[in-house]
Amino acid sequence: MLDIQSNSSSELRNGNIMSRKRTRSHSETDSFGPITDMQYVQPITASTCAEAPFSDEPTAERNRALCDYTERITYDMARSGNAPRPVRVYSDGIYDLFHQGHARQLMQAKNIFPNVYLIVGICSDKLTHSKKGRTVMTEAERYEAVRHCRYVDEIVRDAPWEVDEAFMEKHKIDFIAHDDIPYGAADTNDVYAKWKSKGMFVATERTEGVSTSDIVARIVRDYDIYVRRNLARGYSAKDLNISYLSEKKIRFQNKIHDLKDKGKRVMDSIGERKDDMIAKWEEKSREFIENFLLLFGKDRLSNIWHESKDKILNALSPPGSPPGSPTNGSSYDLFEEAEGVPPRKTPRYGSRSSSRINLHLEDYSDEEDSFASAHS
Repeated sequence: MLDIQSNSSSELRNGNIMSRKRTRSHSETDSFGPITDMQYVQPITASTCAEAPFSDEPTAERNRALCDYTERITYDMARSGNAPRPVRVYSDGIYDLFHQGHARQLMQAKNIFPNVYLIVGICSDKLTHSKKGRTVMTEAERYEAVRHCRYVDEIVRDAPWEVDEAFMEKHKIDFIAHDDIPYGAADTNDVYAKWKSKGMFVATERTEGVSTSDIVARIVRDYDIYVRRNLARGYSAKDLNISYLSEKKIRFQNKIHDLKDKGKRVMDSIGERKDDMIAKWEEKSREFIENFLLLFGKDRLSNIWHESKDKILNALSPPGSPPGSPTNGSSYDLFEEAEGVPPRKTPRYGSRSSSRINLHLEDYSDEEDSFASAHS
């Protein structure tokens, strides 16, 4: 096993922890057999161990005090790696919505010379809003985002828009690293022109296709999508600065999209079987139609209609009694007489029973009366 010792405080030199070489002896082995003599160089820097300190914190002040700024480092010295101390490179910007373009620019600044101590200046909200407009992140959020980038060794808060001699002396800056696009100010067309003429400027390259403006434009373009997402995550209409009606509309759209997604997931889970299911459904539907036509074809449907029509008409309007009928009533009246059901009264003609009683009395003879008395 390797004997890895902890890094002592004495190894911290001007912001960098000096790399330690570790060797293995011939007697050491691993799972693949004996290991020959090898040297492992593991460069360890302060920026990879913890977040970068602010320029007014003790760690940054100590590193600045240890820097001998009386001897200026030229570009050739820094490029060749013969500088007697770490080269202090300064890079500044807004760093709103910190993204990979920012990180790549800082990586270039960190690696522009063999041994670099990278200082990053970040402008405040007040200065940025007056020069470029409103930012998405606050200055505190931008400070924290950049100080956790692995290439950064120190953070300067409330950095100036244009660097002067006093600022360079205070922070003991050897070179300024920035892209070569001219940045204007009130009294100059390029705020870095002075340092370019002194040979204290090194150019970095922009990452094409990514910028804070591009990200903001993407958010504006897909505004509805992000509003729906945030409402689904629990944000209120007040948080998103939308009206009550807009909130209800968007929540309804969220439900519709959820239903669509569930349906899509169901169909995707079915996979290749969905084609077989559709084919079987079509086959069953054709079979059902054919059976229906066989049972209820055109002729059969016509007969059913005519038979049903006659039955319906008879039920709705039954035929009357023949003109020569004794009662001249309906078949229901005859049924009542045959079954001995008491006749019903009608408001116009009175009781039908009276006429029937009279009819029976007229037909009753004396012989029948004597016969009834003899057998009583």
